[in-house]
Amino acid sequence: MSRIEAKKPSLCTSATLTKDIVSHSVSVLSGILKSCYGPTGRLKQLHNGMGGYVRTTSQSSTLLSGLSATHPILKVLTASVQNHISRFSDCGLFTAILCCNLLENFQRLKLLPYTVVKINRHLLSLCTDYLKSEACACRILVDFNSVETLLCLVRSVLTSKPACLLNKTEADHIGILVIKAFLLTVPNNVETNVALGKCIIVPVKNKRVMDSTVFSGLLIEIPELQLARTFPIRRVSSSNIKMALFCISLSGDHSSTGEGTVVVHHGVSLELAELDQLLNLGKQLVNDQVGLVVCQKVIHPSLKQYLKEHHIISVDRVGLSVMEPLSQMTGSKPIAAIHSLSPSCYGSLKDLHTENFVSKCFLHLIPNDTLVCSLILCNRNETAWDELKVACQTAEHILQLTVKQPLALLGGGCTETHLASYVKYKVFNLPTSTFKALDCSQTQYQLVADAFCHSLESVACCLEHDNGEILTDAVYGHFWSIPSGFPSDARWSDLVSKCGCGIHSKQQKLKWMVLRNQHTPFTPQSCCKDPCVKSPDLRALDCFAAKCSGLQVAVETANLILDLSYIIEDQN
Repeated sequence: MSRIEAKKPSLCTSATLTKDIVSHSVSVLSGILKSCYGPTGRLKQLHNGMGGYVRTTSQSSTLLSGLSATHPILKVLTASVQNHISRFSDCGLFTAILCCNLLENFQRLKLLPYTVVKINRHLLSLCTDYLKSEACACRILVDFNSVETLLCLVRSVLTSKPACLLNKTEADHIGILVIKAFLLTVPNNVETNVALGKCIIVPVKNKRVMDSTVFSGLLIEIPELQLARTFPIRRVSSSNIKMALFCISLSGDHSSTGEGTVVVHHGVSLELAELDQLLNLGKQLVNDQVGLVVCQKVIHPSLKQYLKEHHIISVDRVGLSVMEPLSQMTGSKPIAAIHSLSPSCYGSLKDLHTENFVSKCFLHLIPNDTLVCSLILCNRNETAWDELKVACQTAEHILQLTVKQPLALLGGGCTETHLASYVKYKVFNLPTSTFKALDCSQTQYQLVADAFCHSLESVACCLEHDNGEILTDAVYGHFWSIPSGFPSDARWSDLVSKCGCGIHSKQQKLKWMVLRNQHTPFTPQSCCKDPCVKSPDLRALDCFAAKCSGLQVAVETANLILDLSYIIEDQN
């Protein structure tokens, strides 16, 4: 078929970062993300301009999925950050802001991209080697025997999401629940291949946050009318309830027959034939002493009535999300056919209760081994609940990552400023052989290193949204913030209170200086001799794995964009 319109040639663009439209787009994206950073970050409202649902958020996962990036450079940047978020859940804003800062600062250097990329990779290796070394002074060991460090780690996630609308008491309450729920998913018996369980979040909106609670096992919401006719229940023994889990429809509809042609003889009712099959299934369930039937889809009313008459509880329309946790905690194998049931497909429960919570009724499935738990999550309104759900899921994921690698980095901007101080000192003392190996001059290396450190410090500065002054100390290289409107003749020691992570206070009589000002490089000291910090004043921790990955993704994405020579776009 001939084309109505002639095919257009592809558009080839060179020197992409020097284009005003690209630099402006990166600057706009950077401004949006920076304004959302930290506990006092400003909220954004996302909507499609056509009406409908409006989302209020400051979370990177929601922001980046809601923003429509059109330029290929921005698509590369946002895709890299979203991939990081999908793997680690946290530090998305840190990653995106750092990447934007690096691009903006490197663009001003007027150096060849090849040179910048080589030096940038060397600076990244300095940072990662330091963070992974025993000498790292901005990381701590996480003690799972103490809830204080875990609570600090979880609270840092919750308080950095202001759209959750949590006060300190509520943040502590939710933090403790998240930790409790996580510990319930950790198996008691350590084996070669340890698999963590699942935490199911049960929504209860327009209620007090303090009403939130955790149940071991699984809660399945049921109608109030069904609650009255639930018990007694058929049991195999006093401590065992056999359960069948179906992943197909038991409604008797024709869709459950699969593909192919169905031949129906004259005078035969297909509906009655299917109902007979369902009742035969019910008879087999009775003979096999099943006490609970759970179906992902719909159960026919006649089959429900038959099961009820034989004291078998039936629950349908549970949905796909609970099928895996149900199978995991009961040992049930999802049944996909009604013709042949194997005894091995059944699972077992320890007990079955009913729970009334606020205005909802639940069937509480209690397993023999607790690997699944239900977190009833409450919040004031739908928007705040949506934000809190994502924050709780992020906190749970962080705890899972911390189990694999029991380390954390100091939060509140202290890791960024400390790391910048460390890099400045290392660069100041680099041997001449390093510059020869990188095929660059000492001046070129120093320019890139200054831009790199400035980018790290700029991320920390994004935590201040009210025009306050940002300081750092000359001993530990931590982040200090003082409010705006201070007298010009005031001493820094009279204005500072605690550093960003909360470990250090002004009583230590440190020497402070304005961050990002030129000063003599120094070796930042460790916070304490004991790497397992248990300071009650510790108020901000970051996930070690997420932060390290965010740093690497930001630098490598900036290198990739700097290294792009041409962009070829199909115009058709």
